[in-house]
Amino acid sequence: MPTLKRIVKEASGQDLSRCQACLDCEVSCPEDIDIPIGSMVQMVLFGDEEVLTCRTLWSDCVLSKARLACSRGIDIQAVMLALREEAHQRGVV
Repeated sequence: MPTLKRIVKEASGQDLSRCQACLDCEVSCPEDIDIPIGSMVQMVLFGDEEVLTCRTLWSDCVLSKARLACSRGIDIQAVMLALREEAHQRGVV
């Protein structure tokens, strides 16, 4: 089975290895976030599949603000959509 990092890369074109864990990607949707976006990206890089069930991934508020959240140009919105699709395919939703 491919890693989450590879799945995201293939589905969204986003290379998460560019993430510098700077935490500039945080958005304000306090009631919808259980894992900060930066931590969510790091979870993907480390293959932590808990990311597929976190509240942050499924928040439409976070999704709408995520596209331009990364100062390094990673489209977090595309990453989230790829992860959501993977969660659906695995039946974890």
